[in-house]
Amino acid sequence: MRARRKFVPALFGFLLFVAAIAAIVELRKHAPPEPARLLPGADAFLYVNLKWMRRADISGHIPPVPHDPEYEQFIQATGFQFERDLDQAAFAIHYGSAGSGGETRFSEVFVAHLDGDKLRTYLQKLATSIASYHSIQIYNIPLENRTLRVAILGVDTVAASNHDDPGVICGIVDRSRKLASPFGGPSMLRQFYRHVPQLPLPSLGWAVFKVSPDAARATPSFAFPGPATVVASVRYLGAVHFRAEAFTENEQSAEQLATEANRFLAIFQSAEQAVAGHTLDEDFKRAMDSIKVEPKEKRTVLTATVPAELIRKLIADAPQISVGNTARP
Repeated sequence: MRARRKFVPALFGFLLFVAAIAAIVELRKHAPPEPARLLPGADAFLYVNLKWMRRADISGHIPPVPHDPEYEQFIQATGFQFERDLDQAAFAIHYGSAGSGGETRFSEVFVAHLDGDKLRTYLQKLATSIASYHSIQIYNIPLENRTLRVAILGVDTVAASNHDDPGVICGIVDRSRKLASPFGGPSMLRQFYRHVPQLPLPSLGWAVFKVSPDAARATPSFAFPGPATVVASVRYLGAVHFRAEAFTENEQSAEQLATEANRFLAIFQSAEQAVAGHTLDEDFKRAMDSIKVEPKEKRTVLTATVPAELIRKLIADAPQISVGNTARP
């Protein structure tokens, strides 16, 4: 009897432990990717999974990208090549404010194949000063009229931010110590990431961003009726599936937005047909015909399916662009 009495609490404790582990695993499945959970609060977020894109081979064979001399020097100094070594990238976009002089600021987290020693040597040459925060070195690099702060968080993870507040990069460092937590990340992502499709395959890329009343009236040809939050995602399921949901204030705004979007789409399709005449590419026509916009309660949903062959055609016909200054930190 005594053995049985001891066994029951032990069994109960074990089952409670297993249930807690299962709950954490389930929460992590529905949490934003780890690079995105490191980001600070912002007005917009963007994430791309280049590793999955390479596996899906959506674009087919891409011809070598020419490098300008400056980018080639960066490759030789760091051993890092963006188009080859970058696996994941997450961006936080801070809309312009009075504090930033109306300029947009960015914070980024990159997961990639890195040579840490070479990268540190390169950053040391660019930095005017180096700060230490929780044993992580933060490189302060002058860039145009602002300071870019870069921190190497691990063997494969780098963070950067040109926000005026140095506390932004420090916050990323703090969150990098708590990656196992499924509750982390900006509140806006925790609220809206659940609307990013993940089954049967995860999204190759997604964006979550606010549309302010001023931005809503910025484009005369297409206008949001008011503030909204948009969740957009791209998946590959034999073809590229695009989905965007605009969460509006009420059903009336959702219906008005759907009407505006369908009107804009009809104008665009008419103009495209007028320019192309009877030579409209069949894959392009299938993509345009697949676009659907409809209101659903307080949100407007746009879906489209783009044949992979159309993407390969666009890439094959695109003019070659030299990779250069955009690759600098």
